[in-house]
Amino acid sequence: MENNDTSNSAGVTDNLLSDLEKQNTKPLWAQMSKLNPPLPNPTAKPHLWNFEKIRPHLLRAGEQITEKQAERRVLMLVNPERVAPYTTDTLYAGLQLVMPNETAPAHRHRAFAMRFIIEGTGGFTAVHGRRINMTRGDVILTPTWNWHDHGKDGSGPMIWLDGLDLPSFVHFPVHFVEHYKESRYPAENVDTSESPIVFPWPRMKAALDSEQGYYVIKRYLRGDGSEVSKSLGGCAERLNPGKSSPAVQETASSVYHIIEGSGYSRINGEKITWKKSDTFCIPAWYTYEHFADEKETVYLYRFDDKPMLNALGFYRTKDTDSEGLATAHV
Repeated sequence: MENNDTSNSAGVTDNLLSDLEKQNTKPLWAQMSKLNPPLPNPTAKPHLWNFEKIRPHLLRAGEQITEKQAERRVLMLVNPERVAPYTTDTLYAGLQLVMPNETAPAHRHRAFAMRFIIEGTGGFTAVHGRRINMTRGDVILTPTWNWHDHGKDGSGPMIWLDGLDLPSFVHFPVHFVEHYKESRYPAENVDTSESPIVFPWPRMKAALDSEQGYYVIKRYLRGDGSEVSKSLGGCAERLNPGKSSPAVQETASSVYHIIEGSGYSRINGEKITWKKSDTFCIPAWYTYEHFADEKETVYLYRFDDKPMLNALGFYRTKDTDSEGLATAHV
C-alpha cells in the first residue's frame, strides 16, 4: 500500500513544478548535476573521416551539382553525436570542391575560415582583392567580413579542408552573409610567399624539420606572433617514424588532417587508424596521443578553438594548476 505522506509529497511537488512552468521558470535543483558537471562534458565524440571513401562522392557532387546550385560545394564533416554545423562542439570542418573553369561566387561573412589545400593544381581563392594560388599543403586564411570567391583553371578537381568557427554562432546569433553583385570580386594576383594570409607548406615543413626531437609542433601565427584569429588557430606537427607524441588532455577541441604518413591516435583508449588525407576530430577533455608507423615521418595539420578559450579564460590542461586559475581572476 502506498505511503500517504510520500503520495502527498509527490503531489505537492508536481503542483509546484506545474506552477513554475506556467511562469516560464524551472528549478535549478532538478538539473544541478547536468548544468554543473564535475568534469568537462563535450557532446561530440572522436571520429575519423576516411578521404578515400568520401572523395568519390565529392566528385559525384561535382558532376551533378553545379556551382550555381551549390554556391559552395562542400561536404560537411558532421560529428555522429551532433548535427551540422558541429564537427566538434565548437568547430566546423568541411571538404570543399571546385571543378575546372568554375567560380564559387563572391560573398563575405562574419565567420573566420582556415583552409588547408588537399589536392589539385590551378585553383585559387580571391580574398578582398588579393588572388592567391592554391598549392597542396598551404593554409590560407579568410578573415572575417572579407569578400572572397574561389576558382579553378586547368584540369582536374581542387579539394581543400575548410575550418570555421560556425558552431559559435549557434550560441551567438550574429552570423550573416552578404553576396557580392558579381560572381567575382575584383582582385589582383599576389605573391603567396609574401601574403600575410598564406602559410606555404614548404616554409612550414622546413620550420618543423629544422627543430630537434622526435615530435615538433609549430603554430600558424601572424607576423607579430599572435594567433591568426580570436576564435580559431592551428598548428602543424611532425612525428618521427615509430615514435609517439606525449599524452594530452585539454579543454580545447581540435580537427586533425594527415598531410603525410600513416599511423594512429589513441583517444580515451580508443584506437583511430589514419593515413594521408584522412581527417579526424578530438573533442574537449579527451586524452589523446599520436603514433607514427615505422616507415615514414608523419606530418599533421590541426585547427582548434584554443585562441577563443584562452581569450575567455577557459583553456586548461590536466596539468594546469587549479589554484592558479582561481587567483588569476580575482
